[in-house]
Amino acid sequence: MLSWDEFDKEDQPATPAAAAQSAQPAQANNALNDQASSAVEDARQVNADDSDAVARAKAALDQLDIQEGLDDLEGAAARVQVGDKQMINARADLNQLVPFKYEWAWQKYLDGCANHWMPQEVNMTADIALWKSTDGLTEDERRIVKRNLGFFSTADSLVANNLVLAVYRLITNPECRQYILRQAFEEAIHTHAYQYCIESLGMDEGEIFNMYHEIPSVAKKAAWGLKYTRAISDPTFNTGTVETDKELLRNLIAYYCVLEGVFFYCGFTQILSMGRRNKMTGVAEQFQYILRDESMHLNFGIDVINQIKIENPHLWDAEMKDEATQMILQGTQLEIEYARDTMPRGVLGMNAAMMEDYLKFIANRRLTQIGLKEEYPGTSNPFPWMSEIMDLKKEKNFFETRVIEYQTGGALTWD
Repeated sequence: MLSWDEFDKEDQPATPAAAAQSAQPAQANNALNDQASSAVEDARQVNADDSDAVARAKAALDQLDIQEGLDDLEGAAARVQVGDKQMINARADLNQLVPFKYEWAWQKYLDGCANHWMPQEVNMTADIALWKSTDGLTEDERRIVKRNLGFFSTADSLVANNLVLAVYRLITNPECRQYILRQAFEEAIHTHAYQYCIESLGMDEGEIFNMYHEIPSVAKKAAWGLKYTRAISDPTFNTGTVETDKELLRNLIAYYCVLEGVFFYCGFTQILSMGRRNKMTGVAEQFQYILRDESMHLNFGIDVINQIKIENPHLWDAEMKDEATQMILQGTQLEIEYARDTMPRGVLGMNAAMMEDYLKFIANRRLTQIGLKEEYPGTSNPFPWMSEIMDLKKEKNFFETRVIEYQTGGALTWD
């Protein structure tokens, strides 16, 4: 049995026999390396059987500058220590996943993989019949379904574009990047789900997909989010100064705390309320899985924002705190207006006033999650069942009645 105490003893001088024995593996390894180098050189030689294209390919590789490529890998000059890894502006190797600095980011990646689902696994038969029925849904209910599919089909695309074209490049922690890759795929699944619902119900695709610039309450939310993407989506944008670091922080607050953290909640509540009344159950099931994903996205984003604040406290000054507060309050106001537009009168056991209370309750949570004070004191949650849906650990299987863990698996075949 090994004892770590043995490693506290001073090293003893090696005997000549021991030194010779330790040198043997090194000599054998050097010989193997020499043999490998010779084999590589032989493979590069142009042979008589090589076509002109093959000969030119080999010749081109003779000019390959290996060091130039290695220099493009940040921090590749030295092995990575966990302390070198930071959320932004790190000099550690982006390609080296371990050692982890943020175990929570890796766990969220694993949880996201366990929550995998696909839209076509949801049975839409009952929804199609109800949607086509002349008296199946009220005009108010149809308005809710169309408005929300119109907004979400655009919103998740905006989130995905922001992640892939901007945020991923600027976050310099590899385990966080791993989760961002998973989130980007989930955003693709969500966009797929909305398209699947629209196609299944036989909706006017032109009407639904153009709501983001034809319906003011939808257009305002899209425009508000887009203005926080413009600067960092420029390929020449880089962090490293106080102003550019703040610009990235604004983007993260806009997309995680507001777009995913406020803008989605009116629509989620409306559609899930329909499902609770046994209406549009397929659409509601899709939204339930999407909500579960988005809850994880939100929690990840909050952790990223707070970690940036910890590592860069100078960014979180009074001006930035006020700006972040205003962003969340503006987003809340836009969502309140969206709620009034989507349900101008009471429907599904709710009304715009109740939704306004709920959105203020959500806004308070977003503010406190990033260390800001509540701006709507005394507001309570009028829809406690929404919390139950998000906290539920098990789900009904798509086509069966047995309860299983909310995850799916697949088998690979190489045939």
